[in-house]
Amino acid sequence: MANRPLAYTLTERKATFGAMAGKTVLQARPTGRKRIDHRSFCDEVGHATTFTGAEVEAVLRLAAEIAKLHVENGDIVEFGDIGTLMPSFQSKIVEKGKTEFNPNIHIIKPVVRLSPSKKYFTLSGVSYERVEAPAKKTAKPKPSSDSGGGAKTEP
Repeated sequence: MANRPLAYTLTERKATFGAMAGKTVLQARPTGRKRIDHRSFCDEVGHATTFTGAEVEAVLRLAAEIAKLHVENGDIVEFGDIGTLMPSFQSKIVEKGKTEFNPNIHIIKPVVRLSPSKKYFTLSGVSYERVEAPAKKTAKPKPSSDSGGGAKTEP
């Protein structure tokens, strides 16, 4: 799979804080992403697998690698019950008309963002049991300072 650059749009807005507060600035936002549905994703992963114990782990690793490749290409991957993986990044702001927006300088920290599934990450059918807190350990008594600090010797 060939890497495609991440698509972005420049959004014009007014900065509300920082050194450019009140000025019109440009900021990059990721765009142009397509969604890879879970069934297609699983079919793509499944083309190179059979299912034994060791291979299940390999399949999970392969799934993560393939998902990351899709996200690196700007796509959104529905990762089953866990949630959705999507590309994200931070963008520095530049003042409109003063500085040319350069994506190699102004777009920083590209990451894979997980939007977790509420259904998967919300526990249901759980019960609770109250237990006593473990007893605190008592400190050992300090030796008495009546001996003048010297070591005692047996006569």
